[in-house]
Amino acid sequence: MARIAGVDIPDKKRGEIALTYIYGIGRNTARTILEKANIDLSKKISQWSDDEMNAVRNIIAAEYRVEGQLRSEIQLSIKRLMDIGCYRGIRHRKGLPVRGQKTKNNSRTRKGKRKTVANKKKATK
Repeated sequence: MARIAGVDIPDKKRGEIALTYIYGIGRNTARTILEKANIDLSKKISQWSDDEMNAVRNIIAAEYRVEGQLRSEIQLSIKRLMDIGCYRGIRHRKGLPVRGQKTKNNSRTRKGKRKTVANKKKATK
């Protein structure tokens, strides 16, 4: 297995797909990186030479924020929103959808498992 940006990349996959195992790199970014490094998109990781591997490592290190650095940057951005108390920050704090989705029926991913609330019993005379 090859190791790029602290992540083990699978050898048996094409370069374009294998690079997406790194947090912060998707298909388009992977394609761009491989074009800059002059590597064929269909070439598998096991077929890469050491020079090609180093070229990809250098491009990622120089031009992209990935893995831990990106995760911490995102967390700081969310914390900033929560600290200033803007609408988005409040939604993050409450654990509700941030981008305008309705919450009456859906949004289970953000809200978590259902918490059933019982009806109030009517007072007897």
